[in-house]
Amino acid sequence: MKRNALTISAFVFMVVALYLVFIYVPTEQQMGIVQRIFYLMVPVAWLAMLAYVITAVSSILFLTKKNEKWDTLARASGEIGLVFTLLTCTTGATWAKPVWGVWWDWGTPRLTSSLILLFIFLAYFLVRNLASEEYRGAVFASVVAIVGLADIPIIILSTSLWGGMHPPELIFQAGGLDPKMGFTLGMSIIAFTLLYFALLAFRVSQRNDEATLRMLKDEDLIQ
Repeated sequence: MKRNALTISAFVFMVVALYLVFIYVPTEQQMGIVQRIFYLMVPVAWLAMLAYVITAVSSILFLTKKNEKWDTLARASGEIGLVFTLLTCTTGATWAKPVWGVWWDWGTPRLTSSLILLFIFLAYFLVRNLASEEYRGAVFASVVAIVGLADIPIIILSTSLWGGMHPPELIFQAGGLDPKMGFTLGMSIIAFTLLYFALLAFRVSQRNDEATLRMLKDEDLIQ
């Protein structure tokens, strides 16, 4: 019931967010219509980092408590986070081309550190899949997740510390965004966050069902 309510809420907020992005919010004067990708890029970037933090924290709990439910949560969040990180890099490049004239600028720390996060996610699943045993793979992947957590503050502080072509953090500053733009961005972040938790609940439930089926099959083989 709770999962269904979460899914419905995510759907409703997503519809509202899409209306705001394409109908309600004014077109930015300098960048034009391409600026509307901003309302997608910021939420997916936020969720890429949130998903990674949840993966890393769950990995810490898995290693300390030896409870597989935390590894299930870490893996599910990692799967979703990988998709959101890929979307972050893709939308960033899509926005960069018409605005900066290039698809990618290696001298922009925000872009580079985001790409590193994508590689960390890939490494997380690579070491898990290459391990000879499932439990050992979970342990190795947990270590990768914990070590990679250092990239999150680098992403957050990269523009403030090292600059680059990425615009400064003006979202939460007074006068930084038109009120309609700020409201639209806020609704988009809420919508995508609800979508993340709905996907997370679905994936965790699915993996729990898979584990139950494996256990039942093993019991049948023993009998």
